[in-house]
Amino acid sequence: MKKGLCFFILSLSALLANTVQAFDIKGLQPVPPYGVFSTFSAESLKQNQIGAGIEMERSIDPDFYRASLKGAYGLHDKFEILFTLPYIFANKDTGDGIEDVSLGVKHRLLDESDYFPAFAYLLTVSIPSDNDKISTDGRVGGGLLLTKKIGPFKGHMNLLYIVPGRSELHNEYDLNLGTELAVTHSSKILAELIGRKDFEKGKLNLLEWRLGYRVATADNIFTTIGAGWNFKNRTPDLRLMFSVSVILPFQKPKIQKVYED
Repeated sequence: MKKGLCFFILSLSALLANTVQAFDIKGLQPVPPYGVFSTFSAESLKQNQIGAGIEMERSIDPDFYRASLKGAYGLHDKFEILFTLPYIFANKDTGDGIEDVSLGVKHRLLDESDYFPAFAYLLTVSIPSDNDKISTDGRVGGGLLLTKKIGPFKGHMNLLYIVPGRSELHNEYDLNLGTELAVTHSSKILAELIGRKDFEKGKLNLLEWRLGYRVATADNIFTTIGAGWNFKNRTPDLRLMFSVSVILPFQKPKIQKVYED
């Protein structure tokens, strides 16, 4: 598994030299492992659990870096609150600054069964930043989340609708499809497809395939690496992602002991 991880990192580095990535607004993001990259899981933190993570993103043409602080808190086993605070830097077109800060709530209405997926809804609102070049003057929106596990695969689907604060911008529609493949007890291969009708052009402007790898470096610490290619253009764009997250307090699963007479 270590050889496979090293090969994946080297492959991402080799692609960096000749691919590019377009700037996009970040918005509310899931805290791993309750999601893929941008695709939310209908699962959530247990009551009184705290999830926190930091993600670094590298983009070329336009050249910029983005650091995102993400957090979540379980108010109930089926209800959690979330926030995402993205910061753009080394961007010559927009300058450095905080993007709109996103807040949200996620509520699971139905648990997963043998034949039906888990079902949840998401509500989100964003606080405007003071940088007009990377702000939509706030946003409000929501969506539906589905999650289903089949064998070693766990699939997620999100349908999201976002209304920006600036009247000249278009409403955004997102369709996120994500899957996780368990390869060992502590590691998963991640795949995601993001389709987005964005704020600026009002038409499908992002069709991005993402691939990654997540490993539990401890029972409650998760490290994720990944890359995304935008296939909407003839020359695919590229984004590189790295994140670390922690879930506290960690709750070990209860093991039922069977005693024989």
